[in-house]
Formats: sequence, C-alpha cells, structure tokens
Amino acid sequence: YAANPKYGSGHNRGIAVDLTLINLTTKKELNMGTGFDHFSDTAHVNFTALPADVLANRRLLQSLMETSGFKILETEWWHFYLPDAKKYDLMDLSFKQLEKIYKSGSY
Repeated sequence: YAANPKYGSGHNRGIAVDLTLINLTTKKELNMGTGFDHFSDTAHVNFTALPADVLANRRLLQSLMETSGFKILETEWWHFYLPDAKKYDLMDLSFKQLEKIYKSGSY
C-alpha cells in the first residue's frame, strides 16, 4: 500500500487525495466502516458486508469525487486520484515549502 519512493505516488505529484465526509451539523466523520489507512479487505471498495448506512456513505463520497473527475483506488475507500499521474512532475516538498508557494500565489 506504500509507493516505492523511486517512482513516487499520486500524492507526490499533487493528483491524489485521501479524504472522508463530515456531517456539518455534528462536525463528526460519517461512518465509512473503517478508519483511514485501515488496510484490510473491509476497506476495499467492493466489500459489501457492511451496514446499509456505511455503504450509502461510501457511495456518496465516491459519487461526489467521480463527478469531479477523480477515480477511486479499489483497495482504499478514502483514496482518490486524477488519471495520467506520469504527466505531472514528482515533487518532494515539505508543508513549510507548500505554504510558502501558496502564500506567494505562484502555483
């Protein structure tokens, strides 16, 4: 589940995100059946032995992301990426460097 540093990942190219949904009223995460970075079959997109509300929450997240052009990693309900990762340069930036770039507006 971890990318070879030699080749990087979608995260290092700025085209992948790990996320969940939050109820804006309660400020709590919706139940997705597992936590983030839970590496078992239960986290797989095609795992259906879950309560109906969990399956509905996962479908909602997937639908929202796919509508925005993202694809889902089949083994991680939380991981979405844009296609054609190799088109983007591999980056290894610290959060401090990213903040500096953001504040400068040069992105």
